[in-house]
Amino acid sequence: MIQITPTLGIEPGEIKLNFIRAGGPGGQNVNKVATAVQLRFDVRHSPSLPVAVKARLEKLAGSRLTLDGVIVITASAYRTQEANRKDAIARLVALIAEAARKPTFRVPTRPSLGAKKRRLESKVKRGEIKRLRTGKPDVD
Repeated sequence: MIQITPTLGIEPGEIKLNFIRAGGPGGQNVNKVATAVQLRFDVRHSPSLPVAVKARLEKLAGSRLTLDGVIVITASAYRTQEANRKDAIARLVALIAEAARKPTFRVPTRPSLGAKKRRLESKVKRGEIKRLRTGKPDVD
C-alpha cells in the first residue's frame, strides 16, 4: 500500500510502469538502456480513491490525463531506472495528495454602508484635487 494521506492510500497494483529510452545526453548508454519511466494510473477505475478526490484529480492532472481517464507521468531526470521510478511515483503521490485536500470555500461578504460612504467620499475628494490641478475656473 502506497500511503498518500493518513486515511488514503493506493495499491501498487493500480500503477503500471513502462521503461522507455530517455532522450538527451548520455552517450552510448542512452541508446542502449531504457532508463526513463512512464507511469500510468487509471483514475476513473481506481477502487482506492473517493469520488470527490477522483474529480479533483482529473482537474489537476490537466494535459497528463488521457481521454480514458488515465494519468501518464514520464520521469527521465535521473540516469537509473530505480531513481526515475521513485521520482514518477513521488510525483503521482504529490498530485493525489493535492487532490485529497478539500478546497476552502470563500464565504462571500458585502462591504458595509460606512465603507461604501468612505469610498465615495475619497473618490469625490480625489476628483476635487484633480480638478484644482487643471487651472480651469469652477463651473458651479
